[in-house]
Amino acid sequence: YQKRDDITMDMSSSKKWLSNMANESPLVIVGVINAYTAKLAEQAGFKALYISGAGVANASYGFPDLAMTNLTDVMIDVERIVQATSLPVMVDIDTGFGSNLNIERTIQAMQHAGVAVVHIEDQVMHKRCGHRANKQLVSVSTMCRRLESALEARERINGDILIMARTDAVAPESLDAAINRAQQYENIGADMIFAEALTTLEDYKIFANAIKTPLLANLTEFGKTPTLSRDDLAKNGVAMALYPLTLFRAMNAASRNALKVLRNNLSQDKLLEDLETRDNLYDTLDYINFETRLESKEGSND
Repeated sequence: YQKRDDITMDMSSSKKWLSNMANESPLVIVGVINAYTAKLAEQAGFKALYISGAGVANASYGFPDLAMTNLTDVMIDVERIVQATSLPVMVDIDTGFGSNLNIERTIQAMQHAGVAVVHIEDQVMHKRCGHRANKQLVSVSTMCRRLESALEARERINGDILIMARTDAVAPESLDAAINRAQQYENIGADMIFAEALTTLEDYKIFANAIKTPLLANLTEFGKTPTLSRDDLAKNGVAMALYPLTLFRAMNAASRNALKVLRNNLSQDKLLEDLETRDNLYDTLDYINFETRLESKEGSND
């Protein structure tokens, strides 16, 4: 139902992603938790969207980010969000949701759904949030097998989904260890690298200079990575800047305030100036157009 840009309507989602990377440095990627926030992000001018594993667990199931959701859980949100927007979408597939066969199934499902990019990580299967303590990693060889399974699955279905390798090695090991891992992941065939929980701009510069593929910086709030300017990131070789849960956190803060006001006041009058209007909602949803089409069809069904 989404209106498509005539220029890109015949372009695959992965090609849109690469095209947008070429035209925006770094490519700004915003996390969305449902179809409506995807529409809002597109309306606001963003060129790439993200579905966070933590976002699915937190927002859709009320779970912490501790590997408590599976492929089926994630695909529900993926399918809803991808169909609602013309923007390319990147999806967090954690460790691949199981064995190498599960990884193959995951890649097939994501390609079929129209996803542009997936990232898969080198934590153990019962993973933790990338900015929490006590993360445990699999061996380099195990992670390389994960990547091989993903790449072979893409080839088997003649797909073009982009495979990003995420390494969580900086915090539990070192920057050098993470770079070594990233280089080996590149050698296997990873299209991009996600370096989790870096703590300085200099770290990003060193990392970007050590690899050949595009580097992503995860700028999640209240974690180990500081709030870095996009200009500084671009100058230091970062190709993509990810804001995975900024919108979700803003929504939660606004909801907490609204709930407090509703609970303690006799009406919602004090909230009105902070609420989305009916007109804005209808504009985002293209409501009037749908209503007009509905009414034109109803007469023919009498």
